[in-house]
Formats: sequence, structure tokens, C-alpha cells
Amino acid sequence: MPFADVYAGLPVLVTGHTGFKGSWLAIWLKELGADVAGFSLPQPPTVPANFEVCRLGGQIEGVTGDVRDHDALADAISRFRPRLVFHLAAQPLVLAAYREPKMTFDTNAGGTVNLLEAVRQSASVEAVVCVTTDKVYEERNWLWGYRENDRLGGHDPYSASKAMAELAIASYRRSFFEDGGPAVASARAGNVIGGGDFAADRLLPDTMRALLAGERVCVRNPAFVRPWQHVLESLSAYLWLGAKLLREGHAYAEAWNFAPRDIQAVTAQQVVEKALALWGGGSWEQPAQAQAEKEATLLRLSWDKAANRLGWHALYDWEEAVAATVDWFRIYQQRHLAHGESMYGVCAEQIGAYTERARSTGLAWAE
Repeated sequence: MPFADVYAGLPVLVTGHTGFKGSWLAIWLKELGADVAGFSLPQPPTVPANFEVCRLGGQIEGVTGDVRDHDALADAISRFRPRLVFHLAAQPLVLAAYREPKMTFDTNAGGTVNLLEAVRQSASVEAVVCVTTDKVYEERNWLWGYRENDRLGGHDPYSASKAMAELAIASYRRSFFEDGGPAVASARAGNVIGGGDFAADRLLPDTMRALLAGERVCVRNPAFVRPWQHVLESLSAYLWLGAKLLREGHAYAEAWNFAPRDIQAVTAQQVVEKALALWGGGSWEQPAQAQAEKEATLLRLSWDKAANRLGWHALYDWEEAVAATVDWFRIYQQRHLAHGESMYGVCAEQIGAYTERARSTGLAWAE
């Protein structure tokens, strides 16, 4: 079994399980045989949502709650008694953070502190993977990738809130968890794309939404460079890191970058034009608007540490990641929109194909 067969029968709590990455992670955990529970707000963050089109509500036991509520988190952990927690609940959008900065800080920084404090009070939790972002680093616009020991920062509210979460994780780790406490790691992944992401103000979701509606695609910043990677790349890293924390403990309780293999810069324009070509039509335009300067123009991560110590690397190049995303949305159009079919099986098939690719490549987690 993948991931050293750690997850079969393992009680796992996923915060933010109704979100894009959280729902994919819940599906993968279910496919691995884990006993999955979730903690999320009453409604998924988007309409539609991958959680709903995959009909996960009837398959995963979940608790309704807000990570800004410490007692609700503590009660959920006490109820489910997980051995491993994946903390994904967050306000995940850069532009939304400009509109609601306090909520973003309260959720991303304060919510992480609440989770860590609830874990500190738990007798069951052995390991925690806290998911932050590639945007936690002080903006330098370097051509090379940020490393885990580079300075944290963030000029915009979203980046700053996630950098604050990283500081809280490091503080709790050193203050409370080094002497026999749970092994706590943070994971910083690149710009994740994939089927089932319906969020606003994200490049591929905006692209696919426009194509499904027969409209032109609006690309805010066509020259911006991001570490584009498929959702299964980051989730394979989270799952492997979780397995390592459970099996080997504090040796892996630190910060980790997970990024795509592409070395050359890949712009938003290239990504959109590839999606249009794969879809078989469509066009794009750049609207005039004032938010272009509010996002970093160049962002890349170094994944050397993950390669050397975890034996992890990404499998798909950016074009394969875009292709897998477009494939999902094409099936969504043909099966779900046309006939109301669940997308769970499509997600499971993509997970299976990705796992087989990893196995044939000789990645440690897939053996």
C-alpha cells in the first residue's frame, strides 16, 4: 500500500474538509482506508464545490465549526480522537484578504493557534500537518526558489497571516511539543490547480468557469509567474509527511516546501493558453483593474529539502497539470452538469493514475 500502509484504519481529522484541497484529501484518505472525520464551516466555501459534486457529505463524518472557535475545535478532537490532524481550514484567497483583512488574520493566524492549543490539550494526537502557503516568504522577486530557512514576511494580508501562522507553529513546536508532544510540521506548497476548484479570483477556476459558460477568459496578470502544480502533487507530499511524522516523529517536525519540477518560468498567460488549446476553443483578455500591483510578480520555491530528506518530488510538468485539470472539467460538463452524476469516481480515478505513475517512477511513498 502507498504511504507505508500507515493510513489503513487510521483515525484522521481534516480541518477544512469541504474546501477544494480538503475534499480531495478526504477522498484520497478514504481510498487509503483511513477513518476520516472533518471540521468545517456549515457551507462549503464555493458554489458549486468539489465536496458537493463528489457527494462526500454522506460518506464522511463531519462537525460544523469555525477554526476561530477554540472550544469547537477542542470538542471535535475530543470526539474523534484522531492520531493525525491535517489542518487545511483557512481563508485562502489573496484578493479576498484585502476585502476582509481582520477575518483573514483571525482565521489563518488565530485559527492555527486555536488548532495547536487544542492539540496541546489532546491525548490522542500524535502528529499534525499544518498547511500554509508558498507566499509566507518576504517578497524578493528572486529568480531562484525560496528555501525553508529564508525570511518569512508578506506585504499583503493573506501572506502576512500565513507567515504569522508559521511563527505560531514554530513557537508551539519549540515551547510545548519537543519533549514527548505531537510531531508538528508545516507544509508550504505552490499554486495548486486541479479539477473541482471553483474559487473566485484564481486563474484556472476563472478560466474553466468562463469556458463552461462560453465566455472570454479574464486574465488579471498574464505575465505573473507562479509555481503551478496539480492538487495531487501537494496532497501526496502532505500524506507522505504525515506518514513520516507518525513513524519517525520529531525528525520531520519542521517546515517543508513542496513545489513543481519546472525550472523555467511559467506565466499565467501560458497556463491559460494551454487550457484553451486543450479545451479546443475560447479566448482571453486582460481587464483594466487596480489590483495588479497587489500580488507578487514572481514566486518560486526550492524543493531540494523534500527531495533529499523525504524522497519526494512532483510528477507532472505544468502542461500535464493543466491537462489533468481540463480533463476533470470536461467530464464534469459531460457527466455532472448534463446528467447529475457524482464526480467522486473521477477524483478516485485520477488519484489511482497518479499513484501508479509514482509507483512506476520509483517514488518512496508509492512503493
